[in-house]
Amino acid sequence: MVTDIKTEHPHIVRRSGAAGDRAVIAGTNLAVWFIIRQLRTGDSPEAIVKAYGYPNLTLASIHDAISYYHDHRDEIDPIIEHGDREADKHRRSDVAPR
Repeated sequence: MVTDIKTEHPHIVRRSGAAGDRAVIAGTNLAVWFIIRQLRTGDSPEAIVKAYGYPNLTLASIHDAISYYHDHRDEIDPIIEHGDREADKHRRSDVAPR
């Protein structure tokens, strides 16, 4: 069972479920860490809204995710760093000689 808990950010909820507890944009499955990672790779807030098309995904919700990130960097940064390390491992194993 998935449970959403309101946060101090109006567009962000804490979602707890079988996969653990994470901050997501309300009404979507888009995690705050994912939004920040997309922005770091060069996507604009407008491009993210357009690409994913959730009705609740607005520029305001993207900016609220950015605000949540700045208030909770100690929570979000390790998630992003872990994902980057895992992606690097997969990239290296895909190009390793066999």
